Amino acid sequence: MKLMFKQRIFSWLDSYDIYDESGNVYYRVEGNLSFGHSFNIYDKNNRLVGVLKQKIFTLLPVFEIYDGNNNYLGSVNKNLSFFTPSFTVQYKGLEVTGDWFEWDYQIKKNGSIIASISKELFRFSDTYQINVKDEYALDALMVVLAIDAVKCSRD
Repeated sequence: MKLMFKQRIFSWLDSYDIYDESGNVYYRVEGNLSFGHSFNIYDKNNRLVGVLKQKIFTLLPVFEIYDGNNNYLGSVNKNLSFFTPSFTVQYKGLEVTGDWFEWDYQIKKNGSIIASISKELFRFSDTYQINVKDEYALDALMVVLAIDAVKCSRD
């Protein structure tokens, strides 16, 4: 499955539309007013399916992952690193590996690639292509949102 993650240009809070291969909105991500980043993820039927919340007062960024019923599922943590961005994912056994600019990276489970993410250059807003196995679409989206939020906070 291919998804396109595209930030809305005119949005007071971080908001994103996630499109499927046919150009239909597959997920909708709405930012919440809070200390740190906070996102609600809705499916194409407008059901809340996930929540991503940045923990505040941490040395390095940490994002907690919740399901649509506010049950804690895991986290994405930015690691201290000097040359290559590094993240620890404590969620469903996922692992992130990527490049210097954080534009192209992969999400793996048990050593197998479940998602490949690449940033499209020369766009008005942040736009990513996500090639993902269907059953991991929401999981990959939450990891991509956390990494993008870390980059936005840093920039």
